[in-house]
Amino acid sequence: MSKRQSTKYKIDRRMGENIWGRPKSPVNKRAYAPGQHGANARRGKMSDFGTQLRAKQKLKGYYGNITEKQFRRTYDEATRQRGDASENLIGLLERRLDTLVYRSKFVPTVFAARQFVNHGHVLVNGKKVNIPSYRCREGDVIEVREKSRTMALVLEALESAERDLPDYISVDPKGMKSTFTRIPSFDEVPYPVVMEPNLVVEFYSR
Repeated sequence: MSKRQSTKYKIDRRMGENIWGRPKSPVNKRAYAPGQHGANARRGKMSDFGTQLRAKQKLKGYYGNITEKQFRRTYDEATRQRGDASENLIGLLERRLDTLVYRSKFVPTVFAARQFVNHGHVLVNGKKVNIPSYRCREGDVIEVREKSRTMALVLEALESAERDLPDYISVDPKGMKSTFTRIPSFDEVPYPVVMEPNLVVEFYSR
């Protein structure tokens, strides 16, 4: 289902980090910049702007390389909410339906999660939802549609030991259901690499 190997791993190479923590990532073998001179390129000290931009591109890429327009809209909403903008931003991103499908281990990648939702394989509180950016609320029950439960992609993902389940999602693997119990704080989100949402806030508030 998820055939975006080259595109998604381009993000890994560009960032120089295995941002999803996957064993297939080319960064595991080639931990240098892409391109003809990538291995020998001399990299100067990055400016504040460059550091902030990189943090933004990494976070945006992690959530399936969502569009700049959609990401900016999420940031704007995070700043309108009470409290810390960087915490709010992570909370909003973690409430996305495709993110929760990925976190519940119903699919192997964020990109597969988006396609899985798009193709109508997911129910939220018993109703079909095919919008990956749909924002779930605390207590929402996400489940794989009955007809889709025998898909090899789903069965393999559930059995995979590649990722751990976070504390803010309660999963019933046999029933292929998960419950979004609460909005997580930044510290609770199981990122395989260091994310810096505070730099994302700095980038947009320049």
